[in-house]
Amino acid sequence: MLMSRGAGLAPAQWGAGGAFSPERGRWRLAERKGAVLPSPSDAAGSAAATPGAEAARGSGAWLRLAAEARSVSRSGFASPGMAAGVPSDALGRRVACGTDHATVRYVGSVPPTAGVWLGVEWDDPQRGKHDGTYEGTQYFKCQHPRGGSFIRPNKANFGVDFLTAVKDRYGMSNEQGGTENALVFGKKTVEFVGMDSIAEQQRQLNQLVDVSVRECAVSHAGQKEEIGRTCASILLLLYCVVPRRKYIRHIDLTKNLISSWETVTAIASQVQNLETLDISENKMKFPSTSASVSSVFSKLRILALNRTGITWTEVLLCAPGWPALEELYLTSNDITVLERPGDDVLQTLKLLDLSDNHLLDGNQLHLIAHLPRLEQLILRNTGISSICFPDAGFGCKTKMFRSLKHLAINENKISQWSSINELDKLPSLRSLQCHNNPCMDTEKNPETLRQLIIAKISQLEVLNKSEILPAERKGAELDYRKIFGSDWLAAGGNWNPEKNKPSEEFLAAHPRYPSLCLKYGAPEEGELKGREPVTLKNQLLTLTIKCPENPEQKPVEKKLPESMTIQRVKGLLYRLLKIPGSELKLSYQSSKLEGKEVELDNDLKPLQFYSIENGDCVLVRW
Repeated sequence: MLMSRGAGLAPAQWGAGGAFSPERGRWRLAERKGAVLPSPSDAAGSAAATPGAEAARGSGAWLRLAAEARSVSRSGFASPGMAAGVPSDALGRRVACGTDHATVRYVGSVPPTAGVWLGVEWDDPQRGKHDGTYEGTQYFKCQHPRGGSFIRPNKANFGVDFLTAVKDRYGMSNEQGGTENALVFGKKTVEFVGMDSIAEQQRQLNQLVDVSVRECAVSHAGQKEEIGRTCASILLLLYCVVPRRKYIRHIDLTKNLISSWETVTAIASQVQNLETLDISENKMKFPSTSASVSSVFSKLRILALNRTGITWTEVLLCAPGWPALEELYLTSNDITVLERPGDDVLQTLKLLDLSDNHLLDGNQLHLIAHLPRLEQLILRNTGISSICFPDAGFGCKTKMFRSLKHLAINENKISQWSSINELDKLPSLRSLQCHNNPCMDTEKNPETLRQLIIAKISQLEVLNKSEILPAERKGAELDYRKIFGSDWLAAGGNWNPEKNKPSEEFLAAHPRYPSLCLKYGAPEEGELKGREPVTLKNQLLTLTIKCPENPEQKPVEKKLPESMTIQRVKGLLYRLLKIPGSELKLSYQSSKLEGKEVELDNDLKPLQFYSIENGDCVLVRW
């Protein structure tokens, strides 16, 4: 048992000059029967060594934990300067050649040249020369017709093991300066190592809760149990100095040379309490059949597999080993089709990112619609052109995606407003990103576009990362109710509830209209006269926005439609001026009304009602 001086060890037991001093070094545990390496003072013939250390010389073997913590296995590593040797498992391995990465597809001779060649498929096809065929003979195959080439083994870096990368990344070199002394406590011998550079290393090790070895050429785990054994040694060394040492919980292995999921498992199996793992940009092989479930990833909550080449089928094969997973990132993997997960996988998942995968169609989403805890779904640039939930009718909520709160469908091919209408069926949706879709191009005015979306989705609180305040929602819904009032009447709508029977076609285009009439009442006939067209191609007013009671707020010039209601103007100003949730009071000054200030006191009236003209100044108070 390793004991500190404060743990009941009498000063006399420390030996002559044996008091622990951080300035002098750290201590190692060793069996008393172990052979003690001579300290510099011993080598000089000094009598400074303790009697206990002298007695221990020459018998047994040290448990050289600090040396073990610095030992590194470099098996399977071919350095850039390697002249001839090629790892026995080179085929299929990932290699680096300068800043470019590739996968080894062939190892052997290429007549008429002499020696061994590596046939590689480059991640960047522009780096290649052919498809694996040379002078009529096909040595390997490539996905891209010019994605392959041959290189000599001495040009390929096959990478290092994980522990080596960690030590290199955090400056934990194998060489130490300073002095060593040996102390004996009862039957235990403690070796005291100089801390010229160790103090800094201990500080670094104490911070290794988050480990990043991004682009460090990690290709394999190293010798079996080496990571766990070395980390345990490090923890033991630090126990006396840092008794509250935390375990490594987050590992970033992005853009390395990992070629298989087995390597990831081998690394993770030796790291306790792993919660976050990012292995993006490692093109690797994943299991093609179901494997026995282990506890390696039992505490893993966040996993990033972006640009790894994984398929959705492979995700489901690995998923039983992720029982606590909450966030899964799968961007840029050429995933085109999905499958419904079994009842025993991905049941804890809260976030799923499928961005930059070109899904076959929007119906693929139905296959993941019953994940019970999914709260955030990111579908940016997935090529979907429509969204529908056929299990629910107009004004009803779907049973799909019951927990979904945040949805991103920006940069897709959605061309019909009916897909936006469908989103109102999601019972828990609170946040939406939907910009850069063709249907958004039908409305040129961005403010009007925003108001339409807000009115169509009742429970939305954030749109395109901008909060929807209550005043803005009220204005959007009132305007929507008025704008489409004439269409409602023409389609069979009526102020008399008994005669109010709008057509199926109208309800399909405006499924929220009946609920807006219930909320605010049916639009009056007077409201519908002189209604501005939806495109709002009416005159724009150039107005100056000022905050007279907040001089630090600089005046802002803004162009607004003269048909814009005061309610909508307030919603715009909340976002533009970043005003907290207070009641705004608006008024305006005109050059034609010198010295007078006209209050804009009716939220339902448009700007033109108050005879506001170009160049007038709107005053904002709260």
